[in-house]
Amino acid sequence: MSNYQGVLGVVKLEEGYQFSVWAPHAKSVALTGSFDHWKTDSHLMNATDNGVWFINIKEAQNGDEYKFHIETQQGDGLDKNDPRARKMTNSVGNSIIYDDNFNWKVDNFELTPIHQRIIYELHIGTFNRTSKEHGSFDSAIEKLPELVELGINTIELMPVNEFAGDISWGYNAAYPYAVEEAYGGPDGLKRFIDAAHQAGIGVILDVVYNHFGPSDLDIWQFDGWSENEKGGIYFYNDHRSATPWGETRPDYGRVEVQDYIRDNAIMWLREFKADGLRMDMVPFMRSISGADDGSDDIPEAYQLIQSINNIITTEFSGKMSIAEDLHQHDFITNAVQDGGCGYTSQWDAQFVHPIRKALTKSNDEHVNLDAIVGALKHTYSGNIYSRIVYTESHDEVANGQARIVEEVAPGNVDDNYFAEQKGILAATLVFTSAGLPMIFQGQDLKESGWFDDNTKLNWDRKEKFPEYFEAFKTLISLRKNESGKTAGLTGSETEIIHRDDDNKVIGYRRSNGNASEQVYIYLNLSNATIEDYVLANLPENMQCTFAWADGFKTSMFEGVNETITLPSYGVLIYANK
Repeated sequence: MSNYQGVLGVVKLEEGYQFSVWAPHAKSVALTGSFDHWKTDSHLMNATDNGVWFINIKEAQNGDEYKFHIETQQGDGLDKNDPRARKMTNSVGNSIIYDDNFNWKVDNFELTPIHQRIIYELHIGTFNRTSKEHGSFDSAIEKLPELVELGINTIELMPVNEFAGDISWGYNAAYPYAVEEAYGGPDGLKRFIDAAHQAGIGVILDVVYNHFGPSDLDIWQFDGWSENEKGGIYFYNDHRSATPWGETRPDYGRVEVQDYIRDNAIMWLREFKADGLRMDMVPFMRSISGADDGSDDIPEAYQLIQSINNIITTEFSGKMSIAEDLHQHDFITNAVQDGGCGYTSQWDAQFVHPIRKALTKSNDEHVNLDAIVGALKHTYSGNIYSRIVYTESHDEVANGQARIVEEVAPGNVDDNYFAEQKGILAATLVFTSAGLPMIFQGQDLKESGWFDDNTKLNWDRKEKFPEYFEAFKTLISLRKNESGKTAGLTGSETEIIHRDDDNKVIGYRRSNGNASEQVYIYLNLSNATIEDYVLANLPENMQCTFAWADGFKTSMFEGVNETITLPSYGVLIYANK
């Protein structure tokens, strides 16, 4: 009998392939596929002592389809796909043998230094949907020059795992190891990442480990065993299975399930050369209810998170991990050796929620400058780059909410002064605040409405609102210090230098400790245009580098320590001459 290679899934041999699968409760397992005309009695697999079944098939070839035929202890016959299949015909189809022989053009890409990193959240299905019902990796590649022009150097892809159907946000992964075939499959993802790297853009992949499925889920009761009519070997079979998305929380306490998730994380970084991972809704890993009050913690999930992040830190230097946690804990981004989860950064609820509240309300009384100051100065783990600052994400512009410009002027975004001003105000706050700035696809195009996985991004808006796009482009350039005069925006210091609660005006200084590179930002967060206004504490040697008052009007604000007319929801940024 040939020896088991010790790697679950499909392993290429000198002749053919070895197939192996974990099915500890199976009575027997046979391999069936296109190489044997789908016979279920020709290739009986060998059992090991640890519940793994394996077989070598010389005649199997790259591209062949296959499944495992499992005879259960109850006498049922189950045809199951490979839980570690790298490629699928579709989510209700067959597993496909996939050789990793992609010809990479960029081998050792490195992310832009963290102090200049700009993140753009992107959904493949809608980002550049042309004549098809959905976008693809290849169609997304066509628009990478647009992101380069904007100044983006890091993309965060919403999940691209094989999911039910062809249209989805992606958070319903049916096969965590396979890449959505409708998008272009594993080679398509590699083409996209390689093309992004050639353009100087890193790619972070969104992964979902708080639940699987819940539909088209072949790992459900995989080998016939389960308890309490729940999910079987891959899932908790008691009250811990419950999530907002179904009874499909993985059993983090099983070594085999820990390996399944950990190996998946490593696969994206090693085989696909992804530059990092963003983990979806971490509270529903750390606890059963997500309430985060300590009453229903899942310690084994915490340990798994630490294990994955420790591997990223030690074995994939330069790559990053991001948590969507939103409970504002330092331990999320504290180092593993200090008892923390070890994420590089976390989405900051302390920024997005108060900023959106201030900008989307029509009445100035809702503008709480204390909340704005808190958002500007908030940090985690004593490190400004431990937080992602944003005003729009896939969650914030859907689920009953909309893009900021739409919230301000429902159904009337295009010609509305206040929508335009507040959209630029939001961008200014993101790109001038301490942290890692992130925008959502279309935010730079003044895209209206809300995010819908069946509605394509309207690229025509770039030409329709060129000044708006240029404003984002300029803000990003300032944030990255491309002129050499705004390095203060990359620094760690934020000082409130002007606060006018009556007029809802705030000014803050951003600094990296070098007096010649400080940046001064003044924002009018009110509906009123203020005449004869003095920008307090603005040094005389400053020059206006960005002004938004019904479009670019920088020349109007060149004077320093002179009274100005401060437009409603106006933005002014000054740097050294």
